[in-house]
Amino acid sequence: MNLDLTWRLLRGGGRKGMLGTWLTLGAVAVSTMLLLFAVTANFAFQARADRGAWRVPVAAASGKAVAVEATRYDYVRGRKITVVDLAALNGRAPAPPGLARFPAPGEAWLSPALAELAGRLPADQLAARFPARTGVLGEEALIHPEELVAVVGHRPDAPEMTAARSDEWTAGSRPTQVADLVGRPSEDARGYQILALIAGVLMVVPLLVFGGAAARLTVARRDQRLATLRLVGATPGQVVGMTVAEAVIVAFAGALAGTAAYALAVPLLTRIEISGGPWFAADLLPHPLVPAACLVAVPLLVGLSAVAGLRRVVVSPLGVAKRETPPAMRWFRALALLAVLAVVPMLGQATSVTVVAVVIGLAFLCVNLVGPWVVGIIGRVTAATARRPAGLLAGRRLVDDPRSAWRTVSGVAMTGFVAGFLALLTPGALATGATPGELRVLVPEGSPSAVAEQARERLGKAGVTATVRRSDKLVGVTPAGHADPATMDRARTALAGLVPGRTPTSDADHEHDNVQIIDDIRSGTVVVLSVSFLVAIASAGITAASSILDRRQTYGLLRLAGTPLTVLDRARRTETLVPLAVMGGGSIAVGVFCGLPFMSGAPDGGGLTMLLVCVGLGFAGVLGAGAASRPLLRSVTADPAPRPD
Repeated sequence: MNLDLTWRLLRGGGRKGMLGTWLTLGAVAVSTMLLLFAVTANFAFQARADRGAWRVPVAAASGKAVAVEATRYDYVRGRKITVVDLAALNGRAPAPPGLARFPAPGEAWLSPALAELAGRLPADQLAARFPARTGVLGEEALIHPEELVAVVGHRPDAPEMTAARSDEWTAGSRPTQVADLVGRPSEDARGYQILALIAGVLMVVPLLVFGGAAARLTVARRDQRLATLRLVGATPGQVVGMTVAEAVIVAFAGALAGTAAYALAVPLLTRIEISGGPWFAADLLPHPLVPAACLVAVPLLVGLSAVAGLRRVVVSPLGVAKRETPPAMRWFRALALLAVLAVVPMLGQATSVTVVAVVIGLAFLCVNLVGPWVVGIIGRVTAATARRPAGLLAGRRLVDDPRSAWRTVSGVAMTGFVAGFLALLTPGALATGATPGELRVLVPEGSPSAVAEQARERLGKAGVTATVRRSDKLVGVTPAGHADPATMDRARTALAGLVPGRTPTSDADHEHDNVQIIDDIRSGTVVVLSVSFLVAIASAGITAASSILDRRQTYGLLRLAGTPLTVLDRARRTETLVPLAVMGGGSIAVGVFCGLPFMSGAPDGGGLTMLLVCVGLGFAGVLGAGAASRPLLRSVTADPAPRPD
């Protein structure tokens, strides 16, 4: 019976009532879609780490080795090539990921992107480095589709598998006897997983807040309707049951729509380049349990949030029907935020990432908790200092329903927190002291002269004019004139194998990974802020329209009393922009404070620019949302005889 009545009330709310239902459904759909992205991104980085783990050899126990493995890095056109050298010690060596068998001595298997590049460039710039190309690596061996990887087979006693290699972390790994090719995730992979977890928290918490707020859209209309049912004899259990049913029905439909929207967006999401390349679609397609969990958790969250707002209806339905102002919220809400902020100075770069994620998440939630309380204070100040009708109306509205006003600006305020936190962590440009056009290769002790002479011979045969210098530990090669990328790659190819297990590299090559990480942090910042702004603008637009629908009777009565539409619209803007300015600034300050323990070096100008852009976009988005809902305001005030639902 309750379910049937709920369905009738849901369908019988009229055109504007159904508009409120569609707004709630849209809010839940956006939340679900972005929630799936934030959660799946962490699994995607885990999948990348697992696929790249086999290249980091783990030494075998005595007597259990089946192969020798080593890695080194080469470069072409400024892109990094990962070269994995393998040698079988017996017939039990397993096939590497992406290969059907263990590579025989002299064979070279290239990734699809490297094979395509080797076929496109002249042979003396790349292909000659891998003369015995045998086949193409499968996806199981690659971190991303455009990765450049080569697997080269050797004999166990080949110089590449026995000669000492550089101790520099940029040189790869030394020859290691291994019992399998499972390996372990690299330090870089673990670093990306940590960054992904922090980014996930920065996205998930606002989404959960937004999803919970979605249940409170058109809350005044629902409260009035349920209070009426209570007054005519409905029990508290029936009221709660109808509320949960209505919220869950709408939320489940929204969750389904959000899941479908995410599936359709996967091809676009794969184009986001992190760690040097895009994504495999399979990485961003979540395990079936993830969307299943969202289809359960999101409606449950919305249902609980809806029930949480029913306390006044269940306890005092007459107060709701009479539109009594609810009691003011208590100041102890601010204590929770202060308690979390007191922990922040104790954090640091050595703190466990789990602890950091928890503290940041709690700070997020506490900002959301204290928001309505601050909005109520703002309303009292605005009403007390008002000199015009619009200001007085705005102040009274903020005092009467601070939670509704907070929902309108909470998305942008949360984005301010994210922007403030990331502004201090955005790295600046890497200052390099690299010598342009110089290649260097480390040489075995006592052989610099012989290696330098061989380098001259190889460069001469390749037609590369260069200056060759030597020292006790290295041989340096500087092609004549301003070396273009093609000449540099010809020199690299000519010098390939000059010293077994070591490749000629430049200062820029050594800084390649640092530059890549900096670019990835910037890209991740853009992605996180883009998600946050999408949530913020969607939240502002949906709650602005919902607020008008909730208060359409009040607006209609004010219009009948002679209040100009421009005054109503100005009051509506004031009750949005004033809390936005205060809470937006406060959220940015809290975000900056939370980011201070993790700041390394002086703040970068790019971070400040990003912060200013975010502030501008936030205000512009809220103003745009308000302008978009102005026709709805005109529509609801056009009814000459407004009636309650």
